[in-house]
Amino acid sequence: MKNKTKYRIRNWRDYNRSLRMRGSLTFWISEELLDNWIEKDRTGERGASPCYTEAAILAMVSLKFVFAQAGRQTCGLAASIFQLMKVSLPVPDHSTLSRRMAGVEVRLPLRAAGQARHVICDSTGLKVYGEGEWKVRTHGWQKRRTWRKLHLQIDEATGEIVVAGASENSMSDDEMFVEMLEANEEDVEQISADGAFDRRKVYRAMEKRKIKRAAIPPRKGARIWRHGNTKGERLIRDENLRCIRRKGKLKWKSESNYHRRSLAETGVFRFKTIFTDKLQSRKIGNQFQEMIIKCAALNRMTHLGMPDSYKVAA
Repeated sequence: MKNKTKYRIRNWRDYNRSLRMRGSLTFWISEELLDNWIEKDRTGERGASPCYTEAAILAMVSLKFVFAQAGRQTCGLAASIFQLMKVSLPVPDHSTLSRRMAGVEVRLPLRAAGQARHVICDSTGLKVYGEGEWKVRTHGWQKRRTWRKLHLQIDEATGEIVVAGASENSMSDDEMFVEMLEANEEDVEQISADGAFDRRKVYRAMEKRKIKRAAIPPRKGARIWRHGNTKGERLIRDENLRCIRRKGKLKWKSESNYHRRSLAETGVFRFKTIFTDKLQSRKIGNQFQEMIIKCAALNRMTHLGMPDSYKVAA
C-alpha cells in the first residue's frame, strides 16, 4: 500500500493571520469604499439615476456570498456596520441588490506577474437552487437535473484565478477555453489541462496567442495532425505526442510539468470549501455573476496569504 505524502507549512503564522483576516468586516468595507458609496454623477437619461455606485453594489453582494447570507440579512449586516462605525450612509435594499447585480462589471483582482504565467485549466458544476433540485428530489436525477458550469484559468505559481467563465451545463470545456483565452490579457507561457482540452480549436487558439508550450495529454489512439514542417512551425500537440511515443507518458508528464495541473483541482476545492457547491441566485444572469463575484472574492483572499508547504521526509 502506497503511503500518502505528508506536507508541512513553513509560514503558518502568516497564513493563520490571513485566514483570520478573511472574516474581518473592515477588510471587505474600507474607508475608500465608503467615500465612493454614493453615486455623485447623474446619467442625464430618463428615469432616476442610480443612487449607489457599482463599487457599493459589488461590496454588498461580496458580503452576501462570503458570509452566505440572504439579501435582507446582508442589508441588515451592512446597516449595523455603518451604525458601529458611526457612518450615516444609506444601504440598498435586497431588491436593488438583485436588480443591479446582473449589470455590475466585475474585474478579477490580479497582482502584477514578474514573468509569463503558467496557466492551468479546469471546470466544475454548481447546483442551481430552485425547481431543478426540487425535481431531482421528487422524480430522480434523470428528470431535468440542472446545474451551471464554472470554468477557471488559474496561475500555477500564485493560485490566482486569472480568468473565470460561467456557462450553462451544455457548454463544453474546449468551447469556453477559446473565449477565455481571448479575454486573458496576461502574458502566458504555458497552458496545462486534462485530456478534455485535446481539441483542434484549443490548439488554434494557443497558436493565435503564440503560446509555445502546452501540457495537454493526447487522447487514446491519437494520431499526428500535421506532418512535416508546415510554414516553419510544428504543432505543439504533435510534438507532445512524438515525445510520449519516444519516452513514455510518465516521462513526458514529468518534463512538461503536467503534474502542476492538479493545482487547478485544488483551486476548485478551495472555491467549493469557502462558497459551497450551490448557487444562491435564482435568475440565470445573476447566477453567472455570482460565480464571477465569488472568484473575485477568492482572489482577494489569496492576496492575504497562501500556505508555503514542503514535503515531509518519510
